Amino acid sequence: MKRKSLSVVNKVVQSSPAVKQPKLGFYSSLNQTHTYTVLLDCLRRSLPHHVVLRIFQYLPLIDRAQASSVCRRWNEVFHIPDLWRKFEFELNQSATSSFKSTHPDLIQQIIKRHAAHLRYVSFKVDSSTESAEAACDILSQLVNCSLQTLDLISMANPSFMNVSKSHFVSALTLVFVNSKSLSSIKIEGTPVDDPSLKILVANNSDTLTLLKMSSCPYVSSDGILCVADHCQGLRELALNYYILSDELLLALSSETHVNLEHLRIDVVSENPGQIKFHSIKKQSWDALIKHSPGVNVVMYFFLYEEEFETFFTEESPVTHLYFGRSVSKVVLGRIGPNCPRLVELVVCANGLQTLDNELICIAQHCKNLTALGLSACEVRCSALVEFVRLCGRRLAQLSVMEEVLTPDGDYGLDKIHTEVSKYLGRTWFPDVMPVW
Repeated sequence: MKRKSLSVVNKVVQSSPAVKQPKLGFYSSLNQTHTYTVLLDCLRRSLPHHVVLRIFQYLPLIDRAQASSVCRRWNEVFHIPDLWRKFEFELNQSATSSFKSTHPDLIQQIIKRHAAHLRYVSFKVDSSTESAEAACDILSQLVNCSLQTLDLISMANPSFMNVSKSHFVSALTLVFVNSKSLSSIKIEGTPVDDPSLKILVANNSDTLTLLKMSSCPYVSSDGILCVADHCQGLRELALNYYILSDELLLALSSETHVNLEHLRIDVVSENPGQIKFHSIKKQSWDALIKHSPGVNVVMYFFLYEEEFETFFTEESPVTHLYFGRSVSKVVLGRIGPNCPRLVELVVCANGLQTLDNELICIAQHCKNLTALGLSACEVRCSALVEFVRLCGRRLAQLSVMEEVLTPDGDYGLDKIHTEVSKYLGRTWFPDVMPVW
C-alpha cells in the first residue's frame, strides 16, 4: 500500500504542469501547491514513527516546531523526551548581537514540560551582562533535571564575570545539587569559586570526567586540588597556570585516579607586567607521565618576552605548544632540548631575528612533532627546507605564512614549495593572507 501511494506521488510529480513548465502563472502555482500537498500528505501518513523521530533530531528547532503543526502525530513526536535531552539556549540582546536568541515562550515551555528530560545543556550568550543574567535565571529554574553536560559559552567578552557573583554561584550550585550524574562541565570565564567546587564534588564525584575552568579568578589551587582528590574518574582538565601545583599533579597521579588524557594549561599574566611565575618540579611532571603516559599536555602562552624566565629551563612533558604573543629567540631555543614529547608547535609572533637554528634544533630533538604553524616571524627558506627534510612525512600539518619566509642564496619563494613538497610527499604551498 505504501509503495502504491509513493508511485502515485511520483506520477503526480512527473505529470504536473508545474514541473514540466515551471512558469509563474496563477494556475501553475496552484498545481505546484497541489503537488506539495499530496507529497506532504503521503509523508505524513506513510513514515513510521521512529523515522519521523530520526528526522526531527536533525532539524533545527525552528523547523522542528513548524513541522510539529502538520498533524497530531508529528506534534506527539515533537514532545518525545528523546528530542529534548540536548538543548542549546541562545541568549543575546538584539541590538548588539548577530545570532538569534531562543524565544522566551520556548524557554518557558522547556522549563515546564521538558526540564526533566534535559541531559546535555549549553548556554551561548553574547557580551552583555543582561544575557548572562538571563542564563543564570534559567539555570536556577532547572530544579527537576539531572544534567550530564553543562557548557557556559561567552561568545565575546566573559560576560558571566559581570554578573553578581552570588547570583551566579547560587544558580550553578543548584544545578550541582540536583544533577547527580554530571560528567562534563565547561565553565570558563565565570565567577565559580572554591565552595562551589566542593558542592560539585559532594554530588558528582563518581561521574565527573571533564572539567574546563580556565580564567576563573575565584578558584584557588586548594579548590582544584579538592576536585582532583575526590573525582577519581577525571580524564580531561583545563585550568590556568596560577592554580597548577605540584600537589595537584601528584593527586592526578595517584594509584586510585584514572589515567589523565588531556591537560590544558593557559599561561596568562595574572597581573599585567608580571615577571615571575612559580615553577613546577620535574619530579611532579615525571609522576604524572609515569601514571598517564599517553596524556596530552597542552599549553597556551599569552605572555611578554620577559615573562618566560621560569619556563623550559628543564625537561617538560608538553605535547602541544601555542604562543599567542611574541616569544623570544632564546625561549624557542630551549624548546628542542627540553620538550621531547612535543607534537604540535604554533608561533604567532616573534621579533625580527630569524628562527633558523631554533627550528632545526626542534626538528632534531622532537621526534614526535607532526604539526607546525608560523606567523609574524622570520625563517630563511633554506632553513625551512632543512626542517622539513629532518621531519619528513610525519609532518602532517605545515602552515607557514608566505611573509614569514625570507629568500636566500639556495631557495626563493618561487622554488621553495617544490623542495618542501618533495620531502612531505604531497603538494605544499605557503599560506597567503587574502586581500579583500
